[in-house]
Amino acid sequence: MCAVCVLALGAAITASLLFGTRAVSAVTVWQALTHPDAADPGQQVVTGLRVPRTIIGIIAGAILGLAGTLSQGVSRNPLADPGLLGMSAGASLAVVVAIAFCGITSPAGYIWFAFVGTAVAASLVFSIGRGQPARVALAGAALTALFTPLIGLILLRNTDAFNQYRFWAMGSLTGRDLSAVSAVWPFAVLGVLLALGMVNRLNLLALGDDVARSLGQRVGFTHAVSGISLILLCGVATALAGPLALIGLVVPHAARRLVGHDYRWIGPLSLVLGSTLLLGADTIGRLVVPNTELEAGVVTAFLGAPILIAIARSRRVAGL
Repeated sequence: MCAVCVLALGAAITASLLFGTRAVSAVTVWQALTHPDAADPGQQVVTGLRVPRTIIGIIAGAILGLAGTLSQGVSRNPLADPGLLGMSAGASLAVVVAIAFCGITSPAGYIWFAFVGTAVAASLVFSIGRGQPARVALAGAALTALFTPLIGLILLRNTDAFNQYRFWAMGSLTGRDLSAVSAVWPFAVLGVLLALGMVNRLNLLALGDDVARSLGQRVGFTHAVSGISLILLCGVATALAGPLALIGLVVPHAARRLVGHDYRWIGPLSLVLGSTLLLGADTIGRLVVPNTELEAGVVTAFLGAPILIAIARSRRVAGL
């Protein structure tokens, strides 16, 4: 099953390089990757536009999927993901401040603001929630309810900021280049390593904090390291691609359907499934409307919303 998921990721990468508003042949893509020619317009499309957005899609999707797995495991809440825990709202508020008050207009410029906003929101949520699933979810909802009107207030008073922000807020892989990746890749690597180091602890944590302690696990250490990893992962993903909806929620549930409830398998598989989902959504967004594109965040919302409704109606959620 894992091999099939890797093949699906390979197909998503291939489709991301091949398909778009401009038709490019497979031969042109291969030549652009192996023997680039700056004078060839088709190769310029591949190397200048599609390769960067494919790389960013792989990174952002993978770490969002892993962040969703970690947030659900730590909070023991099947509805937890970076967006529902207030982290996306924190990043959005920070980006609005960067655009409206600091005059920053490029993704490479406000990437650090998104990072700091995510970190502040995550720190508040987990300090308020203190590891209790219901409190963590309520804290995330409260922060989102607080930050959203503040964002609206700033945007209503600044039309230029609104015009800049609305493109970032949809969640998209367009308009980004590899300079953003070069700025944040150390944080992404550290976040992934910390998260993968914690996934084996999530199996015990799923039994409850008291049971985990009785079996010798340092629950406070697990929560602290997982929180740091979530800050790094969510900060990088949001800074690279904006507040993409529902990837962190859908991917862990899909992984559980494929490999069961062992987080040692769910964690690594969520990296593959997250990249596949985001690249697939981005490619669909290029093709579904002729001569234009739908942002990846819009497509992921359409794909993830029915799954969110099904999860919300399940017995496990009803018992929280």
